[in-house]
Amino acid sequence: MVMIATILAAAVHHPLAKPAGIFHLQPVDYIILGVYVLFILAIGVITGRGHRTSEDFFLSGRGLPAWITGLAFISANLGALEVMGMATFGYEYGMMTAHLYWIGAIPAMVFLGVFMMPFYYGSNARSVPEFLKKRYNEGTRFVNAIFFAAFTPVLSGISMYGMGLVFQDLLGWNFSASVWLSALIVVVYTALGGLTASIYNEVLQFFLIVSGTVPVVIFGLIANHGWGAFVHRLNALKPGLPHGSGHPTGMAAHLTDSPFLHTWANTAGTANPMHVSWQGLVLGLGFVGSFSYWCTNFLVVQRALAAKDLNAAQRTPLIAAFPKMLFPFVVILPGLLALPLLPRLLPPGPHVGPAQNWNNVLPLMMAHYYPAGLLGLGLVALMASFMSGMAGNVTAFNTVFTYDLYGAYIRKNASDRHYLTVGRVATLGGVLLSVAFAYICANMTSIMDYAQVIMGVMNGQLIAVFLMGMFSRRTTPWGGFWGLVVGSVVSLLHWTIRSDWSGPLHVWVSAWRWSGPLCLAHFHSPVAGAFWGMVWAFAFSVAAAYIVSGFTAKKPDSEMVGLVYQLTPKPPADPTMPWWKRPIILGVIALVCTLVLNLLFW
Repeated sequence: MVMIATILAAAVHHPLAKPAGIFHLQPVDYIILGVYVLFILAIGVITGRGHRTSEDFFLSGRGLPAWITGLAFISANLGALEVMGMATFGYEYGMMTAHLYWIGAIPAMVFLGVFMMPFYYGSNARSVPEFLKKRYNEGTRFVNAIFFAAFTPVLSGISMYGMGLVFQDLLGWNFSASVWLSALIVVVYTALGGLTASIYNEVLQFFLIVSGTVPVVIFGLIANHGWGAFVHRLNALKPGLPHGSGHPTGMAAHLTDSPFLHTWANTAGTANPMHVSWQGLVLGLGFVGSFSYWCTNFLVVQRALAAKDLNAAQRTPLIAAFPKMLFPFVVILPGLLALPLLPRLLPPGPHVGPAQNWNNVLPLMMAHYYPAGLLGLGLVALMASFMSGMAGNVTAFNTVFTYDLYGAYIRKNASDRHYLTVGRVATLGGVLLSVAFAYICANMTSIMDYAQVIMGVMNGQLIAVFLMGMFSRRTTPWGGFWGLVVGSVVSLLHWTIRSDWSGPLHVWVSAWRWSGPLCLAHFHSPVAGAFWGMVWAFAFSVAAAYIVSGFTAKKPDSEMVGLVYQLTPKPPADPTMPWWKRPIILGVIALVCTLVLNLLFW
């Protein structure tokens, strides 16, 4: 709390507090923003009236239909990282950014729905750390809960920072006022309505984000005179020319032969905009990174756990997979289309103004092409993405803190009403931590690169422990614990080696850096480093879990029923169930559609 107070006390003097707006809203735009805020607060008040137990607050009483949880599943991931960050990635890396969806999301979402949700839902676990306790032991739960509780406010803070920065740079609003106002709104509706309020607002935000950003793509295509002319303009961009010469430099220098329009064609080496080889994409993103995030991150799993039954829980990520595979055309294309239209955008720096900052590429496109009214809708879409990211992380944080830290180690066996109260207080604490990290994020060059680093630290070791626990009954409780600990240490060490800091240890580790496809430290981009960091964490975690399991006792088979695949009865399929309710059929369709998209943009 001392750290938080110090950071927030300095907010008034923070350089971000100086307004520097570059365009102004009309009255109709303010009306649209005001109506949106009132609407989401009303949802919090209405949904909060039905809460009687902690399960109502943290898991919506496990009573929501699949289409609601499915849209919330995708919307919880539609924070500032995805909406603004993916547009920035589109400007930096082009269509290679679609890997974050087509191999970095869809296969893992299908795996979660078909194979993993029966374990989560059937075990009656209230959180991912609690599932780890059931499968392994209390220590494994503690390590995961601490990691999650520590890093979740960081991701929420990125959303807050993004919103404050946009409203400061583009509207001239005070950064601190914007951050605190958003924090107050999130606290009110999540503390009142809990997960139910967050989920229903996420459904609303899904439609607002789509309706507010799709016109950017339409106007961008019109301004580029259609797709064919746009491709021709990309080919015409000349690399390597100095700033001010009429042509872009920096990332746009890679546009000869339009590698920005391909996903796989230039990944045989690192000579591509993202500087990630196909090995890094397949192993780091397609396997370890995506399966870690989508299958073990409580932020998204919590939405599926709120479904009314097992079938609805399984269909939650599968329903979300279909709009998810199309989102590159909503959030990446605005940045890609901006390359010929706004060719001189630069990475943020001390001498880079708001109108030249590529983190602002999406709102800058809105500012250039949206009329009054539509501009208000576009800003509501941005606000919705920020609110979605904040609220999703906060509701996951308060659940893990209450059940897996406070209830497990601070005050056991308290009344259900007491835990409900603690959950509401934890909501306030999570938001305050997020605000603190919003100010820390001001020192980051790219919020999306920063988020990828955080994900890399959190995820690689977790999916290793889950897969070994769910599909091998030989993995022992202490094998799982040490697998998670060793993988976490390796992940943190890899991050430290790649960080820019000085000191004797950094000098020492710099001496044994080496380059190559499995490089431990030296990468051309933060994204590549994050991908390979997860691969190393996964490998060391598997090795540690396997070795320790060979010397420690496993649980009796009777205690692993419902937790391990080989020991869990498989109910027969209902022949009367329609095809669109069958998880396997939905999963196969999603994978085939994703394969087609990869081939179209090869």
